[in-house]
Amino acid sequence: MPDFDAPFWILLAHGFVLLLMAAALIATLLPLLRAEAWWIRVFDFPRLQIVGVALLTLAGGLVLEWHRLPGYWGIGLLLALAATIVYQLVRIAPYTPLSGKQVGDSTQPDDVRHLSLAVMNVLQYNKQGKEALAELQRLNPDIIMAVETDKWWLEQLRPLEKTHPYTCHEPLDNTYGLLFFSRLPVRDCHIKYLLDDDVPSLHTYVQLPDGKTWVRLYGLHPKPPAPQEAKTSRKRDAELLLVGREIEKKDQPTVVFGDMNDVAWSHTSELFRRISGLMDPRVGRGLLPTFHADYSLLRWPLDHVFVSADFKVNDIQRLNYVGSDHFPIYIKLSYEPHDKHAQRENAEQADEKDHQEVEEKIQEGFEEEREQELEEAKSPGKKKELTT
Repeated sequence: MPDFDAPFWILLAHGFVLLLMAAALIATLLPLLRAEAWWIRVFDFPRLQIVGVALLTLAGGLVLEWHRLPGYWGIGLLLALAATIVYQLVRIAPYTPLSGKQVGDSTQPDDVRHLSLAVMNVLQYNKQGKEALAELQRLNPDIIMAVETDKWWLEQLRPLEKTHPYTCHEPLDNTYGLLFFSRLPVRDCHIKYLLDDDVPSLHTYVQLPDGKTWVRLYGLHPKPPAPQEAKTSRKRDAELLLVGREIEKKDQPTVVFGDMNDVAWSHTSELFRRISGLMDPRVGRGLLPTFHADYSLLRWPLDHVFVSADFKVNDIQRLNYVGSDHFPIYIKLSYEPHDKHAQRENAEQADEKDHQEVEEKIQEGFEEEREQELEEAKSPGKKKELTT
């Protein structure tokens, strides 16, 4: 134990470092519970920040000479902090250039087999519409999806329809509206309400410039686990896994993109990749944190693009600030089916336990939605198209 005869400021320093240590350990251990409560799942997000706190705490413990304290308890605390740092870094490591790329680099120079897209969470109450439009026009991707878009945002981004005439819009004033613009032909474009009757998702096919290949697209923006949005992550998880299960049953070029309100290294994201067979272009390339745009020390990747093994990456980048709490993200893909089977070796594989967990999580998501509808005694709203 610290020497209680030491000066007050030394005791205060011990207390402060112990407090930081407890925060780092709790933030690391809680997500291991697999519970869906929002106050547990929120600790999936700041792994890099937890590493920073743990490193600061470890340095503080060494300065205060915890390793010299009697009874070895000080050494035990330092080892616990070191284990926390190692564990968090192992979770983050795949999303750094230190890891091998899960999705290979493009070897296809022919633009007729390229597909570029941008995902932009505009922040509904943000009024920098001109800046957002200019950024999208600067990159000029084939596909654009903007979320948190109401009718005001539709008018701000409507000039895109001159270059991207294929559209599928669902502007809403509840921060879950979405706008979809495509330069390339689309078919079977549907807005579906998979779980929440106020949270839409995009389901469509887009034709590559080669005029032959159709790519399945899913655009998602589920509710985050947060007290003002959803008390648990069940419906968010279920929506993602519903789509993953549907993809598993179809062997076709597929891209899933959007603001997932989840980080790439969470258990649910990993389960989604295993069940769908899709891959994450971020692996081996970098974190590309998109949220929170206003606070550089509190950022993590919430906006994602997942792709089937048919694709390789020509370019991926985080775009400029447009007044939102999210940075937009851009990716240019290359359709290279000749390498599909070799690249599938990089995909994560689902086992029977994963399939069972997926079914349980989907069922829990629907049960929570039904319970919420009963509690709120809502009048019937928009009819949902369920994928079951």
